[in-house]
Amino acid sequence: MALTGLQIHKLLPGTNCKDCGASTCLAFAMKLAQKKADLADCPHASDEARKVLGAAAEPPVRGVGLGPSRSLKLGEETVLLRHEKTFVHPTALAVTVRTSDPAEATARTLAAVRDYLLVRVGEELRLDMVLVDHDAGDVAAFIALAKAAAEAGRPLALRSADPAALAAAAEALAGQGCLLCSATPDTADALVAAATTHGHALALTAPDLDSLAALSKRLRDAGFHDLFLHFATHSPAEALQTSTLARRAALRAAFKPLGLPHLAFAPAEMAGSVAAVREICKYGGVLVLPGFDPAQAAVLLTLRQNIYTDPQKPVQVEPKVYEIGEPGPESPVFLTTNFSLTYFLVSGEIENAGLSAWLAVPDCDGMSVLTAWAAGKLTGSGVAKFVKESGLDDRLSAKRLVLPGYAAPIRGELEDGLPGWTILVGPQEAADLEGFAKSRL
Repeated sequence: MALTGLQIHKLLPGTNCKDCGASTCLAFAMKLAQKKADLADCPHASDEARKVLGAAAEPPVRGVGLGPSRSLKLGEETVLLRHEKTFVHPTALAVTVRTSDPAEATARTLAAVRDYLLVRVGEELRLDMVLVDHDAGDVAAFIALAKAAAEAGRPLALRSADPAALAAAAEALAGQGCLLCSATPDTADALVAAATTHGHALALTAPDLDSLAALSKRLRDAGFHDLFLHFATHSPAEALQTSTLARRAALRAAFKPLGLPHLAFAPAEMAGSVAAVREICKYGGVLVLPGFDPAQAAVLLTLRQNIYTDPQKPVQVEPKVYEIGEPGPESPVFLTTNFSLTYFLVSGEIENAGLSAWLAVPDCDGMSVLTAWAAGKLTGSGVAKFVKESGLDDRLSAKRLVLPGYAAPIRGELEDGLPGWTILVGPQEAADLEGFAKSRL
């Protein structure tokens, strides 16, 4: 249960020494309660305070890092629904390679995982992991494939029905921060020993949710916490229900045994894409795809980017004047906001029209044009000030500025603020920019 600022204050030294950077211990306690500070900032906190506050500060879904440097973070979620606040760590997408696959096909898949890149609204989106599946062959072949997969530069998940083979692979890849899939109540003790000794995380599975929670509690009580939950379900409806029950228990009831990131496997073909969408939205930690399909990857990465964008902080581009093509002193100036999607739509349409132009992008807190105007973030005086400070006045001989159609109400104020400029009102939709340019510019 979360502690209030006053409850936290009672555990602090009460010296008001300011060594933590806050003016008083009470102010520091309030920051701790809001998760805007770390107890480590207080050098005088007692061992008792660190123990109590450390447990209280742990997120309801435990964070686990994968990879040699543990840089791939999963878990640490604090809300059931994205619009409540935000989801924290995006679902990691893993591509499967199998010991039964031909060597040429495996090499192509690993190269595709390593090289795949989707750039969308200024963000670089990549695949996150490789799962090595021991579905045939001996342990040596499993280990050899795992070592080859590690060269793709992605964290690994290792899967085998043979716990001895999985333990051997864990030893061969010691320190790589792999995810071992998946320990049952019968194999958990041997696999947790391998995971502990060689620095890996461990996925747990059991026939039902109660058994899985009991297994998780047993290992957590024994001191091993780098765990994932792999639910044994038999239908899409059961999978959705089980993951939701587990996440609700973790967040609403602070039930620690189920407060862990989830591991899920997507089946092949269309059913796999449907399952993948479900896991990204509800509440996959690591999602294993049966193979590499660039079309599927593009869809899932785009969805994931949208789901894991902070709804309170839109994706933004840097406010400045951008050059589209090779603009000169006679080129027109277009205006838009620094909401990433708006910027890329407008700049793309200008390029498609074959124009060389200046694109003025003032700081509008990442809002779209209509929202920024309605919120008073896109005003005539503000745009005039931005244009003057950008130096466009001195660079242009033909001073023409094209407003977005939704910002037409600021035209008069903008003409007053930019004497000597011709202010044009463009179309409301970016798709109509090419026609506007041909008829008006």
